[in-house]
This record gives sequence, C-alpha cells and structure tokens, in this order.
Amino acid sequence: MKAVWYERTGPAQEVLAYGEMPTPVAGPGEVRVRLEASGVNPADVGRRGGRPMEYPRVIPNSDGAGIIDQVGDGVTRLKIGQRVWLFNGQRNGRAFGTAAEYIALAEHLVTPLPDNLSFAEGATLGIPGMTAWCCLYCDGPIVGQTVLVTGGAGAVGHYAVQLAKWGGAKVIATVSSAAKAEQARLAGADLVVNYKTDDVVAKAMAFTGQRGVDRVIDVDFGGNLATTLKLMGVNSTIAVYATNGNRTPVVPMRELMEKCIAVRALVLFALPPPLLAAAQADITKWLSAGRRIHNVAAQFALSDTALAHLAVEKGDKLGTVIVDCARLLPAR
Repeated sequence: MKAVWYERTGPAQEVLAYGEMPTPVAGPGEVRVRLEASGVNPADVGRRGGRPMEYPRVIPNSDGAGIIDQVGDGVTRLKIGQRVWLFNGQRNGRAFGTAAEYIALAEHLVTPLPDNLSFAEGATLGIPGMTAWCCLYCDGPIVGQTVLVTGGAGAVGHYAVQLAKWGGAKVIATVSSAAKAEQARLAGADLVVNYKTDDVVAKAMAFTGQRGVDRVIDVDFGGNLATTLKLMGVNSTIAVYATNGNRTPVVPMRELMEKCIAVRALVLFALPPPLLAAAQADITKWLSAGRRIHNVAAQFALSDTALAHLAVEKGDKLGTVIVDCARLLPAR
C-alpha cells in the first residue's frame, strides 16, 4: 500500500517519507479499513514534530474514514462493505495511523458512517468529536445547564457547541475573530464573546444572571484559569483537554474549594472503554437527529501529507485538515 511515515521526529518536510509499505491484515477482533480520508490533529503534528519516538517507524494521524474491506476473527459489530469513521488509529500501542491507504485496528475504535456524510466529513469526527462529547457528558446529562466553550470555532470547540445544544444546554462560546464568531453562531451558540475585545467575565455573568456557568469545556486551562475562575458557578466543572498557554499552571485550590469547582482533566486515548462506547453511540444518535456542521479546513493528497501537517502548524485553520488517502498525487 501507499503510505506516509517518519523514522525520526522533526520538521514535516524533512522527516515525512512517502512510498510503499506492506498492506496490513485484520487480526482477531480487528477490522481493516480501506481509507478514503485521514484527519490531521494538532497532537499528530506535535508527536511528529518533536516528541520522543515510541516506535522505529510511525505512520502519523489518528483519525480517518473509509470502507471496511476485511474483518478478523471475533468481529461481530461490523461487516465488510460498511462505511465507517475511526479514532485513535495511532495511539494506545499502535505505531501505524491513517496516513495510508489501509489501516487495521480494533473494531471498538470504528463506528458506522452515515451515508449522507462524505468521507472527508467523517474524518473530522474522530478525536475532536469524541473529545467534545466526553468533556460535555462524562459526568452526566447537561440539560438545563449553561456551558462555556473556550475556542468555540476550533475543531473540538465547534463540535462541543453543537453537541451541547443537542443535549439541552445554553451555550457561551469564546472566539478570537469575527470569522470565528460566525462559525460559533452557526454551530448554535447562544452567546458568542470575542475574548480579545470583550469582557468575557462580565458578559458570561450577565448571561447567567450573575449565577455563573455550570461547565467549561476548556482548550487552554493554564492560559484561561485566571478568567475562568471568575465566571464559574457553585458546584461547577472545568473539563480540560489542553493547556498549551501554560503547561504548569499554579492552581488556586482555595478558590476552587470555595465554589466546589471540579477540574476534570482528560485525554481521549486514556479514557475507559465504556465511556468511549457511550460517546460513539451518542454521536451516532446526534448525527441521525438533524443536519450537522463538519468543517473541513483544507484537503491534500496523501503524497502531500507534509503540507497538511504544515497547514495545521500555521494555527489559523477553521476546522480539520484532511488528507485524501485515495488521491495519491497532488492535483496539477
């Protein structure tokens, strides 16, 4: 099969190679997916960019979508010919991700893809959609609550806004530009606040009648903490999935204690399988319940995976950058 890989970390155009690799075979409990699309997440770029090598060779990217063309012994939930989306392809002991024509992985990481979604749209679900759902619902229903989504136009944030509205919550989204504000409104946010020009605390507190928010879905715990603490309600929760602004923040425990604020830190690949299964089931219901927005920021040929990684590194994308696994050469 055609695939992209790296054998050392570093700049995308220096370390990513494109060529032939053996086509995988579905083992017991696995399915093989003929990949049509691969989603590139910031974590994929970060691992390739400089984290210690976990394996001698890595095929990057963890999300994708395609068609099952082989099933291993013991597989009961899925069958050959199904359109599917997947997550955590290059995680949890797996060296080979989705920047390839095929991937074989455990069936519990694979979910049927509705016929009305393209493969590119399916590849945006993966880690962003699963992370958004787990941040919102890992502690139970959110109906009637007020949820604040920081970075409401980002890949995770945009799904969090949509899933929170579906779950019966009122949603505040913070953004950094007018274009991102429009994306958050389209997703259904009840209040959109530009944190660069507006007073986030004042607007959030006014929106909640000075009660504060019930749950924050936070893209930057350390960077946002000073602001976040001022708008939290009593018995509220901060669900954290990233903290790039300050990786080692000082946590003011007394302030958290006085409002009984829980901090729920999570990373998708370490969450328990029953929670992940619940997320997959609920996302399937959500997809079937109405029109959803799946933002594809850009698309690249498999042979141009390095350019896809660079597009993520720029940091100005709206949505998920996609590699078209069935398009092997760049368009001319």
